Amino acid sequence: MKAVILDAASLGDDIDLSPLHAAVDSLEVHAHTAIDERQARLDNADIAITNKVVLDGDLLASLPDLKLICVLATGTNNIDMETAQARGIEVRNVSAYGTASVAQHTLMLMLALANRLPLYMRDVAAGRWNDSALFCLLDHRTLQLADKHLVIVGHGELGRAVAQLAEAFGMRVTFAARPGNEAQDSRPSLASLAGELDVLSLHCPLTEQTRHLVDAEMLARFKPSALLLNCARGGIIDESAALDALRGGSLGGLGVDSLPQEPPREGHALISAMHEALNLIVTPHSAWISPEARANVVSLTRDNLHQWLASRA
Repeated sequence: MKAVILDAASLGDDIDLSPLHAAVDSLEVHAHTAIDERQARLDNADIAITNKVVLDGDLLASLPDLKLICVLATGTNNIDMETAQARGIEVRNVSAYGTASVAQHTLMLMLALANRLPLYMRDVAAGRWNDSALFCLLDHRTLQLADKHLVIVGHGELGRAVAQLAEAFGMRVTFAARPGNEAQDSRPSLASLAGELDVLSLHCPLTEQTRHLVDAEMLARFKPSALLLNCARGGIIDESAALDALRGGSLGGLGVDSLPQEPPREGHALISAMHEALNLIVTPHSAWISPEARANVVSLTRDNLHQWLASRA
């Protein structure tokens, strides 16, 4: 079996790929693959391994030997699943590989925003502490997490891991009902919780039901001190509305690890706003990137290869 990795660089150059080499007869590794390079690289390949390279219907239709696509991530939105199914191409992804890494990153955002770290770091760098009449700076009201209400959208492994960490800080945690399924869900809706939450953390997929889940109308219900965290997918919040709320003082802090377009080649309003005196943190989709999480991706992909090969034996 010949396998081809199209974007190995997405795992970093410090991750051992030998488990994948050992799983197949031949493994061809490419750090990056441009759109116009996909066809030639996958020609005669039995297995395509990709993280974010788009495998569209026209491409899949031109690859008669392709039998399996292994996605080095949970999301499969870069694969034309309908065409793959029609052509008998199996698609296998990986999940729960970065739970500890993403949960840690989420708590980092929460703690930094609660303590107004972006604002106080800016003040110290500007020399305001040097010139203070007091021994400390008191300009930005912080948020003690103990006894505060964290609402989480997404009751999967990641959401539960964040809840466990938050409870260690003494927070009260509520899981909101699945968006779009509120009528059949015994949990309270996000809309009903919006006015009482202190922190909202999103750990749900981007779907038609979750796109702009947190919009201007939802944000208007929040306490002015509330913190909004998105370590899921860009577009689940209306980033423009959230930035307006932050600038207007009706949102206490905003931390995002994803944007609607990645990488943001044309820039983004949130990135530009990082130059302003706002309680804002934008990280480059890096919540998942601990070495342990990236090694887990390789291990889980190896398992996918072994299971698929065994099913054909």
